Amino acid sequence: MGCAGEGGGEGGVRGGAGDGWLFMEEEGLPVQDSVRIRDERPADVRAITELTAAAFKTLAISDHTEQFIVCALRAAGALAVSLVAEVDGRVVGHIAFSPVTISDGSGGWDGLGPVSVVPEYQRRGIGSALIREGLKRLKALGAQGCCLVGHREYYPRFGFKNVTGLSHAGVPAEVFFALSFGGRMPQGAVEFHAGFKAKG
Repeated sequence: MGCAGEGGGEGGVRGGAGDGWLFMEEEGLPVQDSVRIRDERPADVRAITELTAAAFKTLAISDHTEQFIVCALRAAGALAVSLVAEVDGRVVGHIAFSPVTISDGSGGWDGLGPVSVVPEYQRRGIGSALIREGLKRLKALGAQGCCLVGHREYYPRFGFKNVTGLSHAGVPAEVFFALSFGGRMPQGAVEFHAGFKAKG
């Protein structure tokens, strides 16, 4: 299992950004000390593909294309931030951020997702750690904000909110979230990268 052409050496409500949940939910428990969050490396590609598939394998509301989405974003050079969580040398989690377009012309906004953690490490706060570090990296890169489709009781803890006048087609307002890094919220329709339409 993996992205086409990859090498092993060096180198959420249905209908979101794509057709299913892109965000694993967890309890936000303290992250164990041995977790290391770092940038994706070429040698991580196979592990990321496999852990993403495993994270969503039994999720009924997923269409199980999340691993293909990550591959498509990578192939298009559209991963603004791509981080992994590592425990004792094993990659157990991953998060992707990619540019979005907004109909009012606002630039510098990114979408969060997919974010995945292998089943045996879920509900240990690893997903939360990936989200927080990813948002920190986006800010450092000069991004203006971030949006996502996700669980309405989970993402507000990171500062995300439902924004009147900002939407994504086919997604209920209560599960579409945005977080502005500079205070200004755009208005209009958000489109995620074409990689979110990947099916295989």
